[in-house]
Amino acid sequence: QVQLVESGGGLVQPGGSLRLSCAASGIIFSIDTMGWYRQAPGKQRELVATITTGGSTNYADSVKGRFTISRDNAKNTVYLQMNSLKPEDTAVYYCNVRVVAYHADYWGQGTQVTVSS
Repeated sequence: QVQLVESGGGLVQPGGSLRLSCAASGIIFSIDTMGWYRQAPGKQRELVATITTGGSTNYADSVKGRFTISRDNAKNTVYLQMNSLKPEDTAVYYCNVRVVAYHADYWGQGTQVTVSS
């Protein structure tokens, strides 16, 4: 079965960095767009960044210049490098994998990122 496993979350001070990883398994066909979303308490889930198979990226304005999304297609893994973290970045971060051949979106379990002094 399809499984997405996230890792890399934790507690970090403002200005610090974290690197999130999301590894997908059980997918036979090529993964299309991969992305990261986040949800803070009392807030809607919002898009953080996406990356296409060809490497085209999109970022939320709030993270541009600080976050970098990347992927390793051979490993079916997507990463999110988060630098210059702010308290406003505190949220549960979710990995998303879209597989058009399956007509499906898959989600990771979520990983908590807390930015606090």
